[in-house]
Amino acid sequence: MSAAIHTEYLIIGQGICGTFLSYYLQKAGKEYLVIDESKPHTASKVASGVINPVTGRRIVRTWMIEEVMPFAVNVYTEIGSQYNVQLVKQCNILDFHPTAQMQLAFNERLKEESYLRLPQNQQQWNAYFNYPFSIGETNPCYLVDLRALLTVWRNQLHTNNRLIEEHFEIDALNYANRNYILYNNIKAEKIIFCDGAAGINNLFFNKLPYAQNKGEAIIARIEKLPDTNIYKQGIVLVPWEKDLFWIGSTYDWDFENINPTDAFRLKVEAQLKHWLKLDYTIMEHWASLRPANMERRPFAGLHPLYPAIGILNGMGTKGCTLGPFFANQLVNCLTQQTPIQPLADVQRFTRILSR
Repeated sequence: MSAAIHTEYLIIGQGICGTFLSYYLQKAGKEYLVIDESKPHTASKVASGVINPVTGRRIVRTWMIEEVMPFAVNVYTEIGSQYNVQLVKQCNILDFHPTAQMQLAFNERLKEESYLRLPQNQQQWNAYFNYPFSIGETNPCYLVDLRALLTVWRNQLHTNNRLIEEHFEIDALNYANRNYILYNNIKAEKIIFCDGAAGINNLFFNKLPYAQNKGEAIIARIEKLPDTNIYKQGIVLVPWEKDLFWIGSTYDWDFENINPTDAFRLKVEAQLKHWLKLDYTIMEHWASLRPANMERRPFAGLHPLYPAIGILNGMGTKGCTLGPFFANQLVNCLTQQTPIQPLADVQRFTRILSR
């Protein structure tokens, strides 16, 4: 029988939330272990990595964007400098208006929203796209290389013997003592679930207002298309690697399985035929479940009945924007007893989680 392992924090999952939670715990000088089963197509690994300050058809500001965007950009830059890899760059969105009504709506919002503007020299894009109306620009937007982030941090976890690569079995968790938990041969003061879409079925947090959301994305080779911008018209083209673009994404709330669908691929092909003047080749087609929720606000904090059990989840499509900020807030709460933003604190669900 192996000797017992003692740690302060046991983190379940190494997506965006688990990565930043362990990063800030390490900065705080805390001991931690991460349990994560390596899977190729989790939501974090196939996400576009776009930080967009405005959202939706009404082009409204993303929640808390004035705080979370500069915070995120700073920490991606910080980690990139530490590991000699570029993790974030400015990459503004060019919105090719498909109708006169959408052009008018953008122009109306342009008068009120400082993140919107008209790009210079719009005619330069005639070489790449068909567009009967004008183009709007969202500035600044940022593009995060999430795959590089997850890889460099996983390597760091391996190097420092902080990663256990296995499937987490919640039935093996012993939480009878309120002051610590036991999991196989691990004793931890706290366990924090950063388990993404799996949180929907989590024994402790499955009463939270999760909403299963399936997303699909295609990776296509489009040579000669500049990687200086993100392009949007019905679908979104995001620079991925040299000559490769991430194309997505769907927000499917009613689905039979988590497999890629012909319907999405055909939709992308039809739009590219209509919009793009360049040749393209579809290289890959992915689908994954997002940890979305009906409130569109994160879940961060400790369980009201089990103080040794916590959560950092529910980021939906905004994980690369919200994840760093709320991981830091949770670590500060755990180590310095500072409050979590009330609209993100899981204590707002005390009544439902106490049933």
